[in-house]
Amino acid sequence: MQASGDFKWFGEGFEGFPRSLPEDCVEYCIFHVDNAIKGPELRDQLRKVQVAATKLNKELTKDFIWQKEGFGLDLINENGLSFLRGRTAYGDAIDDEWLVVYLLRGLSKQFRQCWIRLCDSDGQFLLIEAANVLPQWLNPDNAEYRVWLNDGKLLIIPAHVQSESSPNLEKLTLKSALRIIQESKVQLVHSQQIERESFFRLQKYPSQIEGSLHRAMILIPRRLAYILHKNPRYITAAVESFYLRDPVSLRPLRTLNGSNLWFPPGDMVVVSVTFTKVGYAQLKSQEFTTPKLWTAHTEIASREKGHSQVNLGMKVTCGFEMLLSDPQNVDKKSTREINLLLQDLKSGEENLPTDLEISKWDKVEDDDSWLDINFEEFEKELTGKRNKNMGRNQTGFGDPNAQDQLRRIVTKFKEFLSDEKAGPEGADEMSDDSGDSDESSGSEIGSENHDREIELDQNEFMSMVRDIMDDSAPESSSAAPMSQLGHGGRSNATLSSGGKAAGKEEQQILQVMKDVESELREAETLQIDDTMIDPARKISKVAKKLAPSQPYTSSAHSNKATEAASDDSDTDEVNINHHLAQSLLESFSSQGGLAGPGGNLMGMLGIRMPRNESQAEDTSKE
Repeated sequence: MQASGDFKWFGEGFEGFPRSLPEDCVEYCIFHVDNAIKGPELRDQLRKVQVAATKLNKELTKDFIWQKEGFGLDLINENGLSFLRGRTAYGDAIDDEWLVVYLLRGLSKQFRQCWIRLCDSDGQFLLIEAANVLPQWLNPDNAEYRVWLNDGKLLIIPAHVQSESSPNLEKLTLKSALRIIQESKVQLVHSQQIERESFFRLQKYPSQIEGSLHRAMILIPRRLAYILHKNPRYITAAVESFYLRDPVSLRPLRTLNGSNLWFPPGDMVVVSVTFTKVGYAQLKSQEFTTPKLWTAHTEIASREKGHSQVNLGMKVTCGFEMLLSDPQNVDKKSTREINLLLQDLKSGEENLPTDLEISKWDKVEDDDSWLDINFEEFEKELTGKRNKNMGRNQTGFGDPNAQDQLRRIVTKFKEFLSDEKAGPEGADEMSDDSGDSDESSGSEIGSENHDREIELDQNEFMSMVRDIMDDSAPESSSAAPMSQLGHGGRSNATLSSGGKAAGKEEQQILQVMKDVESELREAETLQIDDTMIDPARKISKVAKKLAPSQPYTSSAHSNKATEAASDDSDTDEVNINHHLAQSLLESFSSQGGLAGPGGNLMGMLGIRMPRNESQAEDTSKE
């Protein structure tokens, strides 16, 4: 793929738009690197590799079913280079991508002069698998054309090896990479740790080839059984059509006339069909309304054959109907081949299998318990408390492969958490510039104190927070909680990194807090009073202070405010900003008994202001 940073516009020498891979697709290229072979001899050698790849594919995937596309190589002559290239769309079956890697790795061991490059829509996915062990300089911006597969090994072009045509680390082209392989092959990096992480998923092969399939007994029309017996791989195209169905593709199924269907419900037989595990899970998980033409048949057949066989067979049959009826699928290889088989049946060149012939077919049905998840075992796997005495017949929370992947993730996460070199921002970067520690924020703290844990009393910490938020002390004693916060509040919280330096820093913080408090008091911004804690006392004291300055307050309300204020000590004082109080009262008075900002503010404070009777009397007299 062409790097996005190398894109040139029309005025800069336009070379075409950058080529990118479709989603869920892996591309692989094979180059024969040998200075002694060129031209026709090189192409002949590539054809030998192509034949060997086809043979290896048939041996390993004889009965295998690819989710979307299979493995294949084409001879390409592009930009003056002759090489083999293939592309496989794997859809949701990620195991198909790793099967391609397994095939190519085996092929590289047969032809040691071949150098193989792989990438998918995510880029260098082999490096993504080994992301936690990669060197610091290797990143997605400069990884293109640096990762190669040769003789079964994963080799990386290092940073210090550059070509004259590609002097910058970020810009390594295909031709420059091939030139480096020819001239400086011995300088390529082969890391066992990176290779082990990158090829971790290959440990389950070749047994995983058979393990990714699932066989089930289903009830389908005899014509469809004939089609699937001819080529079991047609099932993946039908499953995809069913899984990605839309209202247009469902139109043929709404008919009540079976003659308009390719596979009408009638003359049904029970056969064993091989699915990919992904395809089987897609069928089982889909909620699908039974077509009207199938309703009566499925109700009767369910009582005789079982609901699972009938329901799954109905979904498969509907998938084939959608596949053959949708005009978008006309050019698909599977659609053309199925149409040819149906034409052979119609012309009489082929006959439908009899019951006797079908009885001789394989009747294999696999257990689908791998679809079920035991959430208790799942939680144990997440916490690392797996039962080591679990029997072989017990599969844990689901698919054994999924269990292995989860255990690996949990193990890596635990290793990360237990990494003593990890800092607050994650794992420390591996670099040789460790001597520049003077620029770090923690350079004044010794390494011994830096690695120690901080023991904190939760109750004492909450008490400290309350002291900060508690402004209930009178102004004369406001310094008391400050001192308690600085000394008594810290006495029970053991900070191992403390010491004399921490004590001096604490005194400085306390002094700054006192200075800020003093400035706020001088500006009459900080008014500390015990009524900050008790709203009822605050209301009574505010009413008491406001009563003399309210010419329009009723005598009854003034008496009530005086009685409420008499419960407090005469020594308690409240500092009132008279300008603020006057503005608030004027705003309330201007409302004329209606709702307004002044009344809303007083209501939020819990104060209900009386009606301005004097103003009301003046208005009535007028």
